[in-house]
Amino acid sequence: MKEESYKLFATATLEEIVQQIITELDKRNESPFWTEKVGPFTTAILSVLIPLRDNGILFDPQGDYVDVLTPELFLEWSDFVSLKMLVFTIAKSNEANELLRTKLSKDVCQKYKPIDIEKLGTYLSRYSVNLENEALDFPIANYNLHQGVSNVIKSLL
Repeated sequence: MKEESYKLFATATLEEIVQQIITELDKRNESPFWTEKVGPFTTAILSVLIPLRDNGILFDPQGDYVDVLTPELFLEWSDFVSLKMLVFTIAKSNEANELLRTKLSKDVCQKYKPIDIEKLGTYLSRYSVNLENEALDFPIANYNLHQGVSNVIKSLL
């Protein structure tokens, strides 16, 4: 990973991070197929991770506290199964007005402020993720597609 990627994820806005990734993608002259996928995917993930980062309650897919948003943490969350878990965790936390389903301390979880999950939810529903029933699975082809998108993003960071 490039040093500038760490600085970007640690402090930049959603728009700045997405723009930098798209700029790097354009420099590589990748297929338009990837360009159409990378921007919305990155935006969907960061629409939740950046508010968590900014509120000091960032956590990894295992529920452990993380003090800084890094490219590696972003890539951990880019796993489609993890993203599905994230949208349900944030939805339940929004209802409870407290961060749930993590290993963070009760005091930290009570600092939680509801996060808008519309971008992430819309993105996931576009790829057959049922947002009503967490137990329902999604097509494996969508999982595989997003592994490819994650690999492209990883190559840019």
